[in-house]
Amino acid sequence: MKGYLARVYAQVKKRNRAEPLFLQAVHEVLSSLEPVLIEHPEIEDSAILERLTEPERQIIFRVAWQDDRKRIRVNRGFRLGFSSALGPYKGGLRFHPTVDLGTVKFLAFEQVFKNSLTGLSIGGGKGGSDFDPKGRSDNEVMRFCQAFMSELFRYVGFQTDVPAGDIGVGAREIGYLFGQYKKLTNRFEPGVLTGKEPGLGGLLGRKEATGFGTVYFAEEMLRAHSDGLEGKTCVVSGSGNVALYCIRKLQDLGAKVVACSDSGGIAYESGGIGFDVLKAVKEVERGRVSDYVDRRPQAELKSEGRIWDIPCDLAFPCATQNELDGNDAETLVKNGCKLVAEGANMPSTPDAVTIFQKAGVLYGPAKAANAGGVAVSALEMRQNASQEQWTFRDVDDQLRQIMESIHNSCAGVANRFNRHNDYAFGANVAGFLRVAQAVQAYGVV
Repeated sequence: MKGYLARVYAQVKKRNRAEPLFLQAVHEVLSSLEPVLIEHPEIEDSAILERLTEPERQIIFRVAWQDDRKRIRVNRGFRLGFSSALGPYKGGLRFHPTVDLGTVKFLAFEQVFKNSLTGLSIGGGKGGSDFDPKGRSDNEVMRFCQAFMSELFRYVGFQTDVPAGDIGVGAREIGYLFGQYKKLTNRFEPGVLTGKEPGLGGLLGRKEATGFGTVYFAEEMLRAHSDGLEGKTCVVSGSGNVALYCIRKLQDLGAKVVACSDSGGIAYESGGIGFDVLKAVKEVERGRVSDYVDRRPQAELKSEGRIWDIPCDLAFPCATQNELDGNDAETLVKNGCKLVAEGANMPSTPDAVTIFQKAGVLYGPAKAANAGGVAVSALEMRQNASQEQWTFRDVDDQLRQIMESIHNSCAGVANRFNRHNDYAFGANVAGFLRVAQAVQAYGVV
């Protein structure tokens, strides 16, 4: 970067020096924008980049709750609205010990451009807490969620900020949060949270959407190169909601998934992961991949090494940020991997992305490939507003169309700037242009 872009990044770095994930996300976007500035010099005069790299609001609050032993626990809660230029803040809540302001800020910044790519009227936000639901009883999770919402309810609303789930926050947590919101406000307002159970106004297909959408995006990348998913060998990191339904859709479309993972190890099965068993272990029992391996005599638990060491045609990082580094990328390339599609948020380090691009590996960045989840969340908001009930088929068909549109936007912008097959560049620029036009149209606000 040079000139105006370098000055903006220096300012962002000075203000956020202790937040490396956020700086990484900002650097990735800004480094794509030089050709855009040549076409649109008014961007500098309007200080659009300065506005788009500074959150509109950042809320930090204490969450005090009581565990089953009657001990008082204290966690920290966050909700950050980065940009409402295209609509109300929209983005998930993450409950995980690693959550801090820098993590939430990076996720919210990425959400702005991801939501822009969907073409829907949603801005970008994110939130969460350093609370760890793992190993907690249902009652403890309920009490924490009620304490969390007792502060958060002041700042959310259908036309203001609409949270959803993320790591550690599924339909159970959303239900507890929604129940407390209803109690505090004395209103049944289903559009204030998405990811709800269908009985509470949730959308059929929402829990599958991020994983399904990632696969649909990968399918579009392959189709653009006269290829397909049928018969491909795949590895999927993680075993949470995104990974689980990424595995299912890959199998539905004829691919073979041979490995998935969690922090305890890698489940490897040469004949293909048994989705129904994995789903029961993860969703019903809240178990680990080791529990899955215990039930599958043909499966093997690998406690050493990396999931990316396993030879594959296609790789789907669906666990967490920066999980796939340069060494992993070199291993994947060496083993003949042809495509990487990101189901998690920013799971590949900058070194890994560079290696993929130099080797000609098709690389689907998170802000495009995993946008299916937030797209379907926006559809849930629309269903709640219309008081209709859509079928799973309706939702899945719309998800496919949205992911195809996102792919075409990214590929079209990349081609227009002679960056053929550079989906990262296309996603950054396409997402940026729509938000920038909105910011400029508002004037100085």
